[in-house]
Amino acid sequence: MSLGFYPKLAMDGIRKNRRMYVPYLLTCAGMAAMFYILAFLCDSPAMQSLPGAVSLSIMLRLGTGVIAVFACIFLFYTNSFLMRRRKKEFGLYNILGMSKRNLARVLFWETLISAALSLMAGLAMGVAFSKLAELVLVRLALGDTGYSLSVSPASLVFTAAVFGVIFLLILLNSLRQVRFSGALALLQSEQAGERPPKGNALLGLAGLALLGGAYYIAVTIDDPIAALTWFFLAVLMVIVATYIIMISGSVVFCRFLQSRKSYYYKPNHFVSTASMRFRMKRNGAGLASICVLATMVLVMLSSTTSLYFGTESALLERYPRGINVTVRPRTDMGALGTETVAAVRGKILDTAEDFGAKPANILDYRAATVYAQLDGGDIVTFSEENSVSFTAGCVVVFTDLDDYNAMTGESETLERDEVLAYMSRWGGVPSELRINGERTLRVKREAADFAKDGDSAASIIPTMTVVVSDLDEFIGSFPLFRNYVGVWSWHYGFDTGLDAAGGRELFSALVSGLREDAEAAGISTNATCRSINRADLYALYGGFLFLGITLSVVFVFAAVLIIYYKQISEGYEDEKRFGIMQKVGMTKREIRKSINSQLLTVFFLPLGLAVCHLAFAFPMIKKLLMLFNLTNSGIFLATTGISLAVFAVFYTLVYKMTSNAYYNIVSGVKRE
Repeated sequence: MSLGFYPKLAMDGIRKNRRMYVPYLLTCAGMAAMFYILAFLCDSPAMQSLPGAVSLSIMLRLGTGVIAVFACIFLFYTNSFLMRRRKKEFGLYNILGMSKRNLARVLFWETLISAALSLMAGLAMGVAFSKLAELVLVRLALGDTGYSLSVSPASLVFTAAVFGVIFLLILLNSLRQVRFSGALALLQSEQAGERPPKGNALLGLAGLALLGGAYYIAVTIDDPIAALTWFFLAVLMVIVATYIIMISGSVVFCRFLQSRKSYYYKPNHFVSTASMRFRMKRNGAGLASICVLATMVLVMLSSTTSLYFGTESALLERYPRGINVTVRPRTDMGALGTETVAAVRGKILDTAEDFGAKPANILDYRAATVYAQLDGGDIVTFSEENSVSFTAGCVVVFTDLDDYNAMTGESETLERDEVLAYMSRWGGVPSELRINGERTLRVKREAADFAKDGDSAASIIPTMTVVVSDLDEFIGSFPLFRNYVGVWSWHYGFDTGLDAAGGRELFSALVSGLREDAEAAGISTNATCRSINRADLYALYGGFLFLGITLSVVFVFAAVLIIYYKQISEGYEDEKRFGIMQKVGMTKREIRKSINSQLLTVFFLPLGLAVCHLAFAFPMIKKLLMLFNLTNSGIFLATTGISLAVFAVFYTLVYKMTSNAYYNIVSGVKRE
């Protein structure tokens, strides 16, 4: 045989099966383009100049890993559709005298050509759109960059290597299938239908129980830390349950439709329902895959968009005041005495006056902060004798009644063993507090959230603020507190009334001045500024949104391709059935009605179940967003609704296009 025989035969096979190959190659190219773009952005100079560049780079590298793993799994899945279609052709070649070695050469050239075409197209698209992606990401992060186009040779090589390995694995799998199949099995592979699967009621009930358990976890968890701990288990349970229910439940559903004679014995239902039952095992797995991908897209889009558009809300939650200063003693508690506090306060006010700031919404209080385990009303502080679990831990902030009254304008009074208490962000306040079993405090009432500051907002564990009648006497009554300098702190925060630039200048001068005096006074200072941290927060949440959109596009590619191949492969399987029905008098209009009945019966099941998953996941996702300081549920609800509406419209358009492809095959409108 001539040297060009096998490449020509491979190209001819791709051309003849272009209806199957073109979407496959486009999807490969799209995934390669997305992979290159993320790899390019990881080391982009514009990226490195952004605030939070390290966090962004880590997120993008994780994104490239997700795309690589998903591309490998998904391309294996879609290649199975191609092989199912091509086995008949390979079986014919084998019968005509072509050996398995010759078939392997054809497969090698088909894989090589597919890899070359998809990689060239994908890398070209990646280079073309990489600058646009960079501009979008920089804009989301409120940064600035030029418009010059650059190419990353390292990212090109990396992308080609990763997808080259994927195509090599696909080739080996295809060779395995041909090697261990006889000529007759290859020839009849496309016509080999499935036996009607048996509906397993126990398996279906197990799937429902698993799904119910996941839903129960999602709606009953109140603590964001617990939500973070249980989230991935709940996701795994939902995925497994979806596959079980779709495969086993769909069989039962088809049997139910067949048992309804008024439904089943109609021209537009008879053929479609019978066809569905005979391939429901594969059909159910495909529907479950579509459902899982749709759920992932909806969750990613709704959560990342709500985070980004709620950045200002999260910023105010994380930094309630424009500038906040925290002062702690270094070695001696006496360093945080009244004179030191007055001197630091005076320094802050003098610096603010120099910049024309008018401090407002002032926060001014002393505190003793401990990390403890909270079990009901029992507070067990950390010590050498007591180890505290992180997941069961709580930050307890003790502060003085005089500071509380001064800031709230109240004139509250407390007995020695009476306190006011407030639980920050989540959780309730018990009626009594017991400190290490040594002292019992009665909670007179729930306090106002007067000490709302960045530390409690940033903490991912609960924070309880306890107002005592005399802070010095209270702390002195506990040897552990009295001998531990680190519990003491003084907090001062205020809004400047300046614009963003003026606030940053004031903050810079304030930090510089406090640093000069801190060492001599035996104290340490820590300060935060809302204007400065705004850029970091936008960079972080902008990176989340960009990565969410990128992965959503990849998953949408996958869902569309699964839907398309599902319709095409089933169209070829049903072609003869509908051909027979046309010969006995079935019209094309009746064929169209039958197709609509079949597709509408199963096509919108994944979307409906995905919406159900999203509805039950809503409370858990809302708790997780609290860890990112997003407490505005309205933003999350609005973005979830918009994401769902947009996805539903897109899903319907895909349904229309793929149903037309199915109709063209079974009705004989287009013949290959």
